[in-house]
Amino acid sequence: MNELNAMKTFVQVAELKSFSAAALALSMPKSSVSQLVKQLEDTLGARLLNRTTRRVTLTNEGTVFYQRCKDMLADLDELQTLFHKKDEALSGRLRVDMPQPISRRLVLPNLDSFLSAHPQLEIELSSSDRRVNLIEEGFDCVVRVGNLEDSSLIAKKIGHCPMINCVSPGYIKNYGNITELSDLAEHYIVRYSQTLGQLDPGFEYQDTQGDWQTLTMKSQLTVNNTDAYKAACLAGLGLIQVPRHGVLDELSRGELIQVLPDYNLPPMPMNIVYPNRRHLPRRTRVFIDWLSEQLKPITHS
Repeated sequence: MNELNAMKTFVQVAELKSFSAAALALSMPKSSVSQLVKQLEDTLGARLLNRTTRRVTLTNEGTVFYQRCKDMLADLDELQTLFHKKDEALSGRLRVDMPQPISRRLVLPNLDSFLSAHPQLEIELSSSDRRVNLIEEGFDCVVRVGNLEDSSLIAKKIGHCPMINCVSPGYIKNYGNITELSDLAEHYIVRYSQTLGQLDPGFEYQDTQGDWQTLTMKSQLTVNNTDAYKAACLAGLGLIQVPRHGVLDELSRGELIQVLPDYNLPPMPMNIVYPNRRHLPRRTRVFIDWLSEQLKPITHS
């Protein structure tokens, strides 16, 4: 079996939802199309398609394999034109992940111009607090805020994100202003933990000697995503410690107020991370360059 030919045949069947239509598109006998897909399933040890007399649909395994095939075939097409003109149209699928505030405030409002310039590209954008696995989940690149852990990945450094402490005007009205560290003993903090039950330590900061310090504070609420974290602060439920770019709009409208500016967390590094590949697809390189420009306004060196 020619694996490449089998993959192309499978993709046609999956997209046309018909063995007959795929055979017509590929100028092949229907029996040959069926045999190639069957051989592919036998090799993989998984059923890729559900077959009925009326239609053909992907199984769960088939959906995963279809997406990987599309990526591999697009990469192959790009390799075959590697030394052709650099202005040739980009095509294929990009799967990217980034924090919600970045996608909502910086990327999505500007993405139309990028997609208009590259109409044959398709982007799958994941925005969550969960730290995705680039390799296992097939991501082309992700935006990471914070220290990097996986040394097998390649990181393009964008800069550092300033951090701030903030509360709402309503909170100050109910509990009083916060002007000194000693005031925190009488105030509440909103706790953030991606895994509920694993509490964060409290109010964190670096002292004048650069040592990491933690102050225990009262808290009545723990949340596990950034939207809820900011919403809790806006609702007057306590103090939060966040990247400044995530609350710029609320600060400008006076909906949030910065407190204790001398006791912010250290700026957090921001990187675009991608798999360590010998050949990085041109569509990925072009997107990373574009994304870097979108992120620069919220970072400093």
